[in-house]
Amino acid sequence: MDDIVYIADRQAAELATQLLDEYGHAAPAEASARADRSRDLGNVIHFCRWRQIERFVAIMGSDDVIGTIH
Repeated sequence: MDDIVYIADRQAAELATQLLDEYGHAAPAEASARADRSRDLGNVIHFCRWRQIERFVAIMGSDDVIGTIH
């Protein structure tokens, strides 16, 4: 995961945390499914939001170090 993830606001970070608590390692798949549902409904804003959350959840659930280490 070489990309730095953008999170729009605190609510998105809280949603990511809730998904991890509820779905564990399946949280990225759940966020992806929610993004797909939003896309199917034609809601581009929520589609993009859930894709951001999907990437953030994957990083939060990973043991890999992202970014610089100080």
